[in-house]
Amino acid sequence: MVFTFVLTKIGVGDIIYDLRKKIQQVQLELQQLGDPVSNIPELVLSANLLRSNDYLSKINDKKTQLLSAYGQYSNALEELLSYIFDIQQDLKDILKVQSSMISSKPKSKPKSKPKSKPKSKPKSKPKSKPKSKPK
Repeated sequence: MVFTFVLTKIGVGDIIYDLRKKIQQVQLELQQLGDPVSNIPELVLSANLLRSNDYLSKINDKKTQLLSAYGQYSNALEELLSYIFDIQQDLKDILKVQSSMISSKPKSKPKSKPKSKPKSKPKSKPKSKPKSKPK
């Protein structure tokens, strides 16, 4: 199929697949980080703040990775869509050309063998007399 060839040629299929996998991986990592850490009463306030800061930094990094992956994914999809619109336009142009070719052809009559005159007259059979019906 032409579409598969075009995608392979430009490498968009692989790019989109890889980006989708990256997005899924980052989403999984975000889920694994879980909920924000809760304060542990035995620790000093500064230790709890450090733990929260560490957690928020990790979450922020993962969300930044996710946004970056979504941006790349979106750009790849836009590029793919651009190719699809180009192909669609090419197909429309081909259809117009073919349509104009069909409508511009004069409709030809079916070819029949030309009637040729016989070189000699065929011998005619003698006409028979009509038979009379018995009464």
